[in-house]
Amino acid sequence: MPRAKQARKKMYVLDTNVLIHDPNALLNFEEHEVIIPMTVLEELDSLKSGKQTVAADCRQAIRNIDKLLGDASPKDIEKGVPISRGEKAEPLGKFSILMSTEHSSRHALPEHLNDNKIINTLAALQERNKSRDIILVSKDINMRLKARGFGVEAQDYHNDMLLDDINLLPQGYKEFPGSFWDQIAKVETVQREGITEHILKREGDLAKLNINEFVLDQQGFIGKVSDISNDQLVIQDLHQHDLMNREVWGLLPRDIYQAMAMNLLLDPEVHLVNLTGSAGSGKTILALAACIELTVASKEYKRIIATRSTQGLDEDIGFLPGTEAEKMEPWLGAIVDNLEALHEDDENMTASVDYILSKVPIHFKSMNYIRGRSFQHSLIIIDESQNLTPHQIKTIITRAGNGSKVICLGNLAQIDTPYLSSLSSGLTYMTERFKGFRHGGHIHLQGVPRSVLAEFAEANL
Repeated sequence: MPRAKQARKKMYVLDTNVLIHDPNALLNFEEHEVIIPMTVLEELDSLKSGKQTVAADCRQAIRNIDKLLGDASPKDIEKGVPISRGEKAEPLGKFSILMSTEHSSRHALPEHLNDNKIINTLAALQERNKSRDIILVSKDINMRLKARGFGVEAQDYHNDMLLDDINLLPQGYKEFPGSFWDQIAKVETVQREGITEHILKREGDLAKLNINEFVLDQQGFIGKVSDISNDQLVIQDLHQHDLMNREVWGLLPRDIYQAMAMNLLLDPEVHLVNLTGSAGSGKTILALAACIELTVASKEYKRIIATRSTQGLDEDIGFLPGTEAEKMEPWLGAIVDNLEALHEDDENMTASVDYILSKVPIHFKSMNYIRGRSFQHSLIIIDESQNLTPHQIKTIITRAGNGSKVICLGNLAQIDTPYLSSLSSGLTYMTERFKGFRHGGHIHLQGVPRSVLAEFAEANL
């Protein structure tokens, strides 16, 4: 929220889903006043129990509220407690809890729903503070529509939305029409240890490139940005024939985009790889083949940790019988499906898959059990990561210890979480934040190599 000395300060009322989405949201409204209705505290209290991901976020939000209030008296809380953002920083803005349950003089919404209770409370607050701008902040679109219909201004929580248009998200490569070299005025080429590198001036379209992004043209040239400075960049010359014929655990790339993804997956200097693309574009099978190669063949990593974000998983997993791995099996069937695809030409595919599962150190983990862990020398596959919030994805990535690599897979067109969109997804947030990270890479896969049927369905349904 931009700060302006002469602008009048606003009162932002936060919905429960905002604090679950980002437990630190209280600190992100600059000099304005932040208000939490009592109904929101009650909802946080009812959701804080259990091992679900949402319960952990609720507990974190409650701890943040408690820390912010400190030893303030009830009167101080009602008036507003100064928001402190650090030991050295001066308090900026105020935080208060809205305890009043009185209704406005207008007709009130039926209070059988908590959303209606919050809107009624806001309407009453608005009547008492006609000189102030009172804004409801909620991730729930329907909640915002109801509030606006009742005369209360409402908006989404934009603090972790880094883009206004999903088409602005980096794809991980830049395609040049014709020849790439026709646009280059001057180049210095060096050879060392069997690697060819081109040193170019960073200008024009080249100025927009990030570290570990690829450049390719229609003449067959492909290179990867290996170094960047203020005025120049270094592009490592890759041979398209070698990329397309690099077999990994029996898998060959079907197109140049899969070949670029495989290059990042196998690069020991890249510790975070994001693969996005439509259903059937090959995200999971590429990641799985690379992980088996790196653990079984080259033994660069000790184990594979596979997890998946699926709506309903956290609530439903506890009711399933068996061990953690057995509980996770229904939701991690995609991993087994891709193992079968890797060995479909074997004489006995089932025996091959069983052998791989017995020999490859692959562990299926629930999101609940990843929190608080530290994985050393591990490959961590996060499938369906588009359903994670920025806060959740940060929690998981920070589990990666020394010598570990994180692989995030997702399709931003298939978000199942009610309060997330392609712009607010943790996958989008992470891709944008890490685009300048020297040890990170991102590829948006094209096409649907799964089948002709899948490709037609993706395009026409």
